[in-house]
Amino acid sequence: MASSFEQMRANVAKLLRGIDRYNPENLATLERYVETQAKENAYDLEANLAVLKLYQFNPAYFQTTVTSQILLKALTNLPHTDFTLCKCMIDQTHQEERPIRQILYLGNLLETCHFQSFWASLEENRELIDGITGFEDSVRKYTQVKVWMSKYGWTENEDGQIFIFNQEESIKPKNIVEKIDFESTQTCNIMAAFHFGKM
Repeated sequence: MASSFEQMRANVAKLLRGIDRYNPENLATLERYVETQAKENAYDLEANLAVLKLYQFNPAYFQTTVTSQILLKALTNLPHTDFTLCKCMIDQTHQEERPIRQILYLGNLLETCHFQSFWASLEENRELIDGITGFEDSVRKYTQVKVWMSKYGWTENEDGQIFIFNQEESIKPKNIVEKIDFESTQTCNIMAAFHFGKM
């Protein structure tokens, strides 16, 4: 199946070149490609943005399911800004629709590092990620930031902002103790005298 996906990726890449990128006749192919990305645990931001742009130009063709898949795939690519970029391409009325609104809420929880709330909310809405292969694993990779927070003393304030602890503030001085015996200092004195021509 991987070879057929790669063939599809190549065909979509050809579609996205030039003026055909905004041809609504290509929307069905691009929508199938989004569904294939979800099944194959693949990701193609450029193609997904092209779909959202076509929905902007042709609102009658808007598909809530495909848009939801695009948003969920963008969440799997955190901490990159793909999710925000995709969200900005969806008009406000569609953002209020039930599955999209829920995904935007989940995205907000992830972006603000409210991981426990994210997992609890996801558990209540498991149907959102049906058919999105590898979603939870990708999000777990992102949430491992929490481990770094505890390891390095990073803190989170009441607003959910994370403050990275300044490593320079935690530098600890180290006393270096060298034991030099009398014989080695004698050798150094002789070598120094020889070097400066005193011998």
